[in-house]
Amino acid sequence: MKILVIGSNSFSGSNLVNKLLDNGYDVIGISRSKEYNDIFLPYKKNPRLKNFKFYNYNLNVDNNKIGSLIKNEKIKNIFNFAAQGEVRSSFYFPLNHYQSNCMSHINLLEKIKNFDFLDNYIQISTPEVYGAVKNVMYENFNMNPSSPYASSKGALDLYLLTLFKTYKFPVKFVRSSNVYGPCQQLYRIIPKSLIIFLMNKKILLDGGGKSKKIYTYIDDISDGELSIMKNGKYGEIYHLSTNKLISINKLVKKICKFTGKKFEKSVKTGPERIGQDKYYNISSKKIEKQLNWKAKTDIDLGLMNTYKWVYDNFNYLKKMKLDYIHKE
Repeated sequence: MKILVIGSNSFSGSNLVNKLLDNGYDVIGISRSKEYNDIFLPYKKNPRLKNFKFYNYNLNVDNNKIGSLIKNEKIKNIFNFAAQGEVRSSFYFPLNHYQSNCMSHINLLEKIKNFDFLDNYIQISTPEVYGAVKNVMYENFNMNPSSPYASSKGALDLYLLTLFKTYKFPVKFVRSSNVYGPCQQLYRIIPKSLIIFLMNKKILLDGGGKSKKIYTYIDDISDGELSIMKNGKYGEIYHLSTNKLISINKLVKKICKFTGKKFEKSVKTGPERIGQDKYYNISSKKIEKQLNWKAKTDIDLGLMNTYKWVYDNFNYLKKMKLDYIHKE
């Protein structure tokens, strides 16, 4: 069985590629950037790498090529990770986010919506479509986005839902908590903190790190996505989460311990980022009950694995930029 991963260079996409290869699938990856350095692509060390094929296609301009690939290869299962995913930049480049996160996908979906051989289209969405919610988030919550990033993702979700209702398009939605683990983009809080502390520098905590979120280890997330492909119900939303809240402040304190730093001497406080929702308590009870999935990796073990990856590759990582770089 061939599985297509759109956005295979992304942190979550590349980890899913690795998981799929482990499970014996043939995998095709698509990303608008050429494959990154091997240290960011866990599948590069997979013994079944020969079963992976990569295409350097840009969803914004190569829809015809991608549609033809799906048709010619009779690809039955598609995971879509492709998106511009940084909240702050979406306020400065909203048109780019709507083009990359919504319109380009609609152009592709118009080409493939009637392919009768499709079994699954797994849309990797985001709980940020719910906006600021003070209570536990469940899959039946209404959308109330706080940023152009979130609203662009929500717009595509709604379009996919209409395809499901009208054409029985085989879509399933994934909304996961914050993810982390080895090979993550360096502008994310966990790898960024590890690198900065190993360089004996201070990290800026937006809003003093008071925001509370859930962090779920990437390998558990990939297990959940595979479970949804196999047994999830069409048209349904599934949350993936540990169900364990932690403040950014406490998370960084844990990271300080791994690097032997004192928290008070390693951080500085800055203003809260624009458009940031301060509370994400995402319930995964639905998938736990229906599909018997549960996050297995304890936060301390996950951080240790991430620390090891940063430490082993530190001489390379310390030379890289740690801030998000917007691409049109």
